[in-house]
Amino acid sequence: MGAQSAGPLVVGVDSSTQSTKTLVVDAETGVVVARGQAPHTVSGGEGKESDPGQWWRALGEALAQCGDAARQASALSVGGQQHGLVALDAAGEPVRPAMLWNDVRPAPQSERLIAELGGAEAWADRVGSVPGPAFTVAKWAWLRANEPAAAAATTAVRLPHDYLTQRLTGEAVTDRGDASGTGWWASSTESYDLEILEHVGLSAGALPRVALPGEAAGTVHADDLPLPRGALVAAGTGDNMAAALGLGLRPGQPVLSLGTSGTVYAVSTHRPADPTGTVAGFADARGDWLPLACTLNCTLAVDRVAALLERDREAVEAGGSVVMLPFLDGERTPNLPGASGLVHGLRHQTTAGQLLQAAYDGAVFALLEALDRVLDKDAAADAPLLLIGGGAKGRAWRDTVRRLSGRPVVVPEAQELVALGAAAQAAGLLLGEDPAAVARRWGTARGAEYEAQERDGAAWDRIATTLADSGALLRR
Repeated sequence: MGAQSAGPLVVGVDSSTQSTKTLVVDAETGVVVARGQAPHTVSGGEGKESDPGQWWRALGEALAQCGDAARQASALSVGGQQHGLVALDAAGEPVRPAMLWNDVRPAPQSERLIAELGGAEAWADRVGSVPGPAFTVAKWAWLRANEPAAAAATTAVRLPHDYLTQRLTGEAVTDRGDASGTGWWASSTESYDLEILEHVGLSAGALPRVALPGEAAGTVHADDLPLPRGALVAAGTGDNMAAALGLGLRPGQPVLSLGTSGTVYAVSTHRPADPTGTVAGFADARGDWLPLACTLNCTLAVDRVAALLERDREAVEAGGSVVMLPFLDGERTPNLPGASGLVHGLRHQTTAGQLLQAAYDGAVFALLEALDRVLDKDAAADAPLLLIGGGAKGRAWRDTVRRLSGRPVVVPEAQELVALGAAAQAAGLLLGEDPAAVARRWGTARGAEYEAQERDGAAWDRIATTLADSGALLRR
């Protein structure tokens, strides 16, 4: 164990696209006493899939790296990548690899479902979100259309975090935060929507119980992990909801996360319902709401551009008028699942550094444009942006966000915010406290502060015009 602990120990898990991270945290002080990490593999090609069994093995490896600290934990919670379709057979085994959030093959099913059940506005009013290709309901519809034998063999459907919670506890439990990204949990009623389920040929009995905020999923029953049997297991939640807990967010505080995907979100006391589909009307893990917009192309896309240009990712140059829309994987915000990357305005004098800067600008623009829709009307226009995720460490990312947003930026010192948020949820369950208040006591949002600078309106307008004028190409 790294540091001495004053209070009981809790474990926070972040089961993400690329890896599982575990933190053992002192529930009183927030001091991280041990950490572990083990990688996942994701299939290449058009589909983005992972074997759920490897998430379990990675969890075991990451916990083993935590040593004795994990074996002394009193409570645990799992934050997991959202939307993934885990289809299980009658024996509880996956019938096929899980389809992940960034698998855009269900785009036709997404469009069909929206049309068949009343259009985008009806979905937003009822479910809180318009179900894009990422949503689990579209993935289930894709599976029924393309792999009917696998769909027929499925007796239970889980999200990635539910799958891990069930293997830990033996209980089929999810939470309102992660459930709100399925497309079959309606934010208007805070329950599964039986009409939608019937429409897609899925029974409510195949889905996990939705725990209330602050309710336990069960206790540790698994024998093959270095955890104490009987330790409390919280309901867990989706990764974005866990990060919001990890920051102890209050309503109106905007967050911009720079990772494999980019996200912008804020806690709100108002139930969101955006008929354009830009904003997902997620629930949070506490009883409020978490309007969120997500882009598919963020740090990996910009790193790929840097590699093509044979430049270090920080080797950007100002100036020039080149625009890049780095939609290398198709895009979710704006909703252009078939799009590819686009460069406009190349000149003889354009430098490689300016082209790389244009990739940063294009990625950040998509996020900041969505932020205007995410924030409530009464949110302060000069509230600092909390900048998190791997990209927040990069000077070029920070500078681009400041230049295009005109807002001050705070980069929290705390790393692994999803795992920290899961730990705060576990601590809240153990101590009978609000998990966001636990995180605020831990001081997780403190960090380096960067003052606002004047917004680069010219660059903003160039990107907006190029995006608007490229519609036919990007939809092809």
